[in-house]
Amino acid sequence: MDGRISSTALSGMRAAQTRLGSAANNIANAQTDGYRREQVRSEAEPAPGAGVRTRIDKRPEPGADLAADMVEQKMAATSFAANLQVFKAADQAVGRLLDTRA
Repeated sequence: MDGRISSTALSGMRAAQTRLGSAANNIANAQTDGYRREQVRSEAEPAPGAGVRTRIDKRPEPGADLAADMVEQKMAATSFAANLQVFKAADQAVGRLLDTRA
């Protein structure tokens, strides 16, 4: 087993953190005049098993959307937890493999 599973899970956790931070920033600036909300875009890395990359864009029009930002925070937290479980499972599998070969 190689580190692709772990690195993919780590990139997923980083993407979730980016989404969570962006949503928090949007909520914190909801009352700021002219503030344009951040929007996180995620896409798969070109190499197989390389994970995901994110970029933050500004929405073209100003305005708050607190409901969308609250949902985004919940989704990001759930995504982080799921990727963490994948990382833990990969770590345990490697540990068991090493135990059987020791």
